[in-house]
Amino acid sequence: MTKEMTKEIITKTDGDGPSERRQFLLGSLAGVAAAGLAPSPPTEPAAFRRFQQKRRRELWGLLGKLPWSHRPGPPKLRRIEKGPGYTLEHLELDLNGIETVPAILLIPDKRQPKAPGLLYIHWHGGNYPTGKDELLTGRKVLPAYAPVVAEKGIVTLAIDSWCFGERKHAEDGRQGEWDAFKKMIWHGQVLYGMMMFDEFRAMDYLASRPEVDASRLGAFGISMGATKAWWLAALDPRVRLCVDLCCMTDFDELIKADNLKGHGIYYYVPDLLNHFSTAQINELIVPRPHLSLNGRRDLLTPPAGVEKVRDYLLPLYQRFGRTEDCRVELFDCGHEELPGMRSLVTGWMDQHLVASRKGSRA
Repeated sequence: MTKEMTKEIITKTDGDGPSERRQFLLGSLAGVAAAGLAPSPPTEPAAFRRFQQKRRRELWGLLGKLPWSHRPGPPKLRRIEKGPGYTLEHLELDLNGIETVPAILLIPDKRQPKAPGLLYIHWHGGNYPTGKDELLTGRKVLPAYAPVVAEKGIVTLAIDSWCFGERKHAEDGRQGEWDAFKKMIWHGQVLYGMMMFDEFRAMDYLASRPEVDASRLGAFGISMGATKAWWLAALDPRVRLCVDLCCMTDFDELIKADNLKGHGIYYYVPDLLNHFSTAQINELIVPRPHLSLNGRRDLLTPPAGVEKVRDYLLPLYQRFGRTEDCRVELFDCGHEELPGMRSLVTGWMDQHLVASRKGSRA
């Protein structure tokens, strides 16, 4: 709440006694917080960029104690194998100083001398053992993307998130996720914050690879991977293209739909809604290209929430970039990628990563 708003509330209660004024003010402040009121973005481009920088720092600040002081060591190459049209490096990355992070790097045989890079972020779905291998195997609702990025010449990195793949340390994956969340809270950390920190540091590594053009970096994911993709694009201006499938909706609409149970415990960031809505996180991506495709029958993406985010973002793209660089769509499907969605995704990859040789406009 701004000083001007506080002053206005106090002025309107000048006729009341001190106790009444105090109760009115506290009630009004509570109402403002409940309504999720946050600073409105400026209308002047330079001021908007400064606003984004400030809000980006605020968003990072909600993610708990993060190991910024850790300086990553060199990656460890575990083995190399050949795939159809690509070489696959199996790696161990030192990202956080707490535990090593298994990763795979797909390097297309046919690519530009400095090729675009993509961070592929795997989903949750209660499938704890799979992790990064989703890039290669796909899911029942998502055909594998390895052939796509190999054909397009996009160097692609995927890591195991905390609690997934080779970082699944408990026999019961769900219990392991809950235990990690609880232990981190005790230490002032946030599981989702540590997840995002790893993805951010993974982007550092991808950008450092000699095969990669660091001005053409993208983030892609479905479900949990989608949420992390748009968070990463909001937190990291290096992300030139954000593509997220089946996991962007307004948080309040998700509450109204009574489906908080649809997400794992990782999804919940303490104090978030007192500072940001879904749209206010995504406004930190403007004016960089952003494609968000969701299912109208998907319980994780209530359509009213998808439309609310879309209607907030489009005027910002019109003012600060190009409206065609923001596409938020609803398809008649559940939690899945349809062929029409795949066609849009590959088209945006072609346009904004493969064909584009310019850096981000943000």
